Amino acid sequence: MIRYIKHTFDLISGVEIYPIISLLIFFTLFILVLLYVFKIPKKNIEKMSNLPLDNE
Repeated sequence: MIRYIKHTFDLISGVEIYPIISLLIFFTLFILVLLYVFKIPKKNIEKMSNLPLDNE
């Protein structure tokens, strides 16, 4: 099965760039989410953590 897929990808010119692009997109998204998490004020984190316990 993988042999047929590999053969199909060998026929496409420039296909080797797609894994590199996808890795860069994932890495960029990961870094952005990490920065967002570190920039959230502690007060907001406490508020969000208490949401499941809030009965209102």
